[in-house]
Amino acid sequence: MLEAKGKLALTISPEVWFNQFCDLPGVVLAELPPAVLIASCNLPGLPPADPVDRIMVATARAYGYTLVTRDRHLLDYGGEGHVAVLAC
Repeated sequence: MLEAKGKLALTISPEVWFNQFCDLPGVVLAELPPAVLIASCNLPGLPPADPVDRIMVATARAYGYTLVTRDRHLLDYGGEGHVAVLAC
């Protein structure tokens, strides 16, 4: 969506970028079972309003992942202790 809105300039299509990212060593797509998607609607505290951010938070919480982000809302939410975050 960032690319579509002109907020992110890519030199390749988003599909090619995503495929290249997924081919990197150590990158594995997390499964999104219904329980994770439902959990994204019932996060503690004041979670981000963006549905995709909520799904990422719920996924990170379910699998014990750390979110690596520059997103201020996610960093603040992690700072409240609800999810592990790492600023980049």
